[in-house]
Amino acid sequence: MRSANVLYKGEIAGKLIQYVDGTFSFAYNENWLIDKEKPAISLTFPKREEEYRSEYLFPFFYNMLPEGTNRMVVCKYLRIDENDYFGILLNTAKYDTIGAVTIEKIQ
Repeated sequence: MRSANVLYKGEIAGKLIQYVDGTFSFAYNENWLIDKEKPAISLTFPKREEEYRSEYLFPFFYNMLPEGTNRMVVCKYLRIDENDYFGILLNTAKYDTIGAVTIEKIQ
């Protein structure tokens, strides 16, 4: 199992998990949910208590990945399989993302 904090403008909004069987879940932190001033991280993830589940990396997070030659260079440099989307996300989405959402690997 691998997991990451999902940050919105530097604050932890929720947790993204990849399970051993390759499935994923995303859940908002309780504090984020109860604060009415805190927005959803995406239109595809409206705030709710129930966790989101998927058999593959959610499109919202997949779209944060580098593409084409950039992905090849990142994977070669970091020695990550090009098909390990979650591994790439954990290693590339901590600082350099478009928008307010970043990803922080949980050790």
